[in-house]
Amino acid sequence: MNQFYIIVANNGKILSYMADIKTITVNRKAYHDYHIIETVEAGIVLTGTEIKSIRAGRVNIRDAYAKPENGELWLYNSHVAAYQPGSYHNHDPNRPRKLLLHRHQIDELSGLASRKGLTLVPLRLYIKNGVAKIELGVVKGKQLHDKREALARREVEREIGRELRRRH
Repeated sequence: MNQFYIIVANNGKILSYMADIKTITVNRKAYHDYHIIETVEAGIVLTGTEIKSIRAGRVNIRDAYAKPENGELWLYNSHVAAYQPGSYHNHDPNRPRKLLLHRHQIDELSGLASRKGLTLVPLRLYIKNGVAKIELGVVKGKQLHDKREALARREVEREIGRELRRRH
């Protein structure tokens, strides 16, 4: 559980603000397959059984992507498992979910997504102050040699860490 605080001087504005953030899932595949150009936080329209499943951690955003349609942003291919006690009120696990953003953010992201080679991918799903949020990334696909380079760099960093631990 991450917490952060914002404290502002005595000018009548915000004196303190605390946000509780609980990360539900991280799209590690996106960090491996894409270069992340920009990120933005978006809300998600959910039903009651969906938020209960998300709080239980029964969600998968690995193959998900966001796409603009009719001036709105929609999340596709995200899987939120059916809530067991939900009975017949359960949701469709793979249904498209509407993302909540300001109009200017939707316009900006739609413009970026329409460029060749760029797409919108969810990077992280978390609960912030009791509300489900998703971190969307504007990404560009990595070439195979970029992936190999990243793996080699990670391996070198791991070796350096092992050597430092062994010396101390």
